[in-house]
Amino acid sequence: MPGLIHGLDPAKIAANFERARAIAGPEVEILAATKYVPLEEMGALAEAGVRLVGENRQQELLAKHERWGDAFEWDFIGNLQSRKVKQLLPACRLIHSVATDSALVQLGKHCAPDAEILVEVNVSGEEGKGGVDPADLGAFIKRSPVRVGGLMTMPPFSQDPEDSRPHFAHLKELADEHGLARLSMGTSQDWQVAVEEGATIVRLGTALYI
Repeated sequence: MPGLIHGLDPAKIAANFERARAIAGPEVEILAATKYVPLEEMGALAEAGVRLVGENRQQELLAKHERWGDAFEWDFIGNLQSRKVKQLLPACRLIHSVATDSALVQLGKHCAPDAEILVEVNVSGEEGKGGVDPADLGAFIKRSPVRVGGLMTMPPFSQDPEDSRPHFAHLKELADEHGLARLSMGTSQDWQVAVEEGATIVRLGTALYI
């Protein structure tokens, strides 16, 4: 697992971002995943023209948001602890990883009426992985007290991007079945496959920074 990335080059980030944009097309949002970007390095992303960022850890998102605020739009893309929902909501555009009834309860208590979430789905059926079972998705969406705008998934890690394709295709089928527009899928190793299968948000880390 990589460590924190220091010495980020805004010019390199901007060039990588534009290459990704050319491949993904204008309809796909490119989210810069900042799990390995130190707080003090976030300015390099702003200088590179990155607007949308996503953080995996709740405390890190809050700390980075406090420091950088309106420089970015902020999404939360990591494992969601329901007790932190109240703190996250004011800082976030979207939470990508809603997957438990306890999170739904907290959203019902603290969300604004126009809030939007994404539901994480365990399309691969990996034991121990977060996400709603596809068979339970319809009922989970109905229980949501706020608008479900789309779905997110993390397929099993593989060096071969093609291994992710069936999982992305399955998520697209589920989104179509439930009339959902947003699809958050694809990271640095498989994002191009995700775009081919209908992603509307891709979450890029090292593909932007290295």
